[in-house]
Amino acid sequence: MIDNNLIKILNQGNILKYNNLKDSNMTKKKMTIQLIPVKKSDCSFLYELLEERNPKANISHRKLPSYENHVKFVMSKPYSNWYIISNKNQKFGSIYLSKQDEIGIFIKKGTQTRGIGTKAIKLLMKKNLRPRYLANINPKNTKSKKFFKKNNFKLIQHTYELLTSKSDTFATKKKD
Repeated sequence: MIDNNLIKILNQGNILKYNNLKDSNMTKKKMTIQLIPVKKSDCSFLYELLEERNPKANISHRKLPSYENHVKFVMSKPYSNWYIISNKNQKFGSIYLSKQDEIGIFIKKGTQTRGIGTKAIKLLMKKNLRPRYLANINPKNTKSKKFFKKNNFKLIQHTYELLTSKSDTFATKKKD
């Protein structure tokens, strides 16, 4: 759990900051985490994050979309709010809140397990107050299940899927 006496949250326009991040050695290190709204120039970084994800532990797509389809998806503003998690010029990952109040988060490999995700969720919830938040997680994604349990999320359902011949591997709308 986070000691709120050690953490100072600042809300400066659309950029939220979270201080006193712990480094991988769990020694206190003064660092500010920011949530910066996603913009077109972030498409490349977001695509790199997609490339890191394990498709077997993923629920949003079965295979990597083309970069062009990815850019179209990002620019369609599919979520209520979507942020890049960063510290100064270093990007750690992304976090979003869907229109159904579902949180999605991915932290770059090599920077996971350093408290960045927990701080990002706290900032997201502070900026986007809701009566409840959800997280849809693939049952095979043990890291995500552990992460959300650690952050006080409770299991409420199991969802089943049936793919049909009309199923698309990546949802994009076609213009007529």
